[in-house]
Amino acid sequence: MLYLNSKDIEEIVENIDLIEIVEKGFKMYGEKSYQMPDRIHLDKGEDTVLYMPCITKDIIGTKILSLFPQNKDKNLPVISGIMLLNDIDTGLPKAILNGSSITAFRTGALGSTGIKYTTKKDSKSIGLIGAGVQGFHQLLFAAKVRNIKNMYIFDKNKDKVDEFKVKLKKKLPNISIKVEDNIEKLVRNSDIIITATPSESPVIPNDKELLKGKHIIAIGSYKYKMREIPDALYDLLDEVYVDTELAVEESGDIIQPLEKGLINKNQIKTLSEIMSREADITGKTTLFKCVGMALLDVVVAEGIFSKALELKKGTKIPL
Repeated sequence: MLYLNSKDIEEIVENIDLIEIVEKGFKMYGEKSYQMPDRIHLDKGEDTVLYMPCITKDIIGTKILSLFPQNKDKNLPVISGIMLLNDIDTGLPKAILNGSSITAFRTGALGSTGIKYTTKKDSKSIGLIGAGVQGFHQLLFAAKVRNIKNMYIFDKNKDKVDEFKVKLKKKLPNISIKVEDNIEKLVRNSDIIITATPSESPVIPNDKELLKGKHIIAIGSYKYKMREIPDALYDLLDEVYVDTELAVEESGDIIQPLEKGLINKNQIKTLSEIMSREADITGKTTLFKCVGMALLDVVVAEGIFSKALELKKGTKIPL
């Protein structure tokens, strides 16, 4: 069995096209060529443990992930876990991968796939609210699908966001990166806005005129109580784009607007649907809400594992 740590995964990702792999996953999702139960939530206060199994025609995968928000005050990772891959024919374990790295890279590629299909091709500026691990990978991958010239970043923690900017600049030296202390200004200056927070109240101003024509990628809300998106946005949307139908059951950014009658279920479309029909977003305001799903974790992990074998990366461990 092969073990891939975070450093292994980061090096391997440089040699594969994760966005193409995520698109392959969405095609499988549309074709329903997989087995995937609803993910299992175990909650302890605001802490959560997730169990996410999935079987494709090629492999079996299970991600076990813990999300402990207060870890940030202990200088520990908020997200940690493992990804297990099993042989499709024998069921024997083939690989264990660092779960937080798989989540970070998968979610970055997922967000940028949303950008590819729900934002204007000539988008040049992007704003990020929430300068954490997820936000960092969102910006890295966004720069792969749009010719971004300017990035604006907001986070309540000033020391954290300054460090974030330095780290990001090393990866994206040709893009202007500016720390903003005002979210309204960030939204006004950005074609695309990414929200990557665990907030239980909207982080974007509830201003319809400010939001008109903007493209929102919301990745933070994965529980009913969590909400990043304001009511005003929903009145501007013809359709609401999600990665999986599970968003209707999990995310406060979908459940609460449905309960308030701000949107209806007929407006909610999965990304696999619009990838096949080329959604017309000309002049429109858009929202892509993603909560993540085991299928994408499995196809991403399989792609990384296959490349690891080719590059002879990782550590072999006995069963």
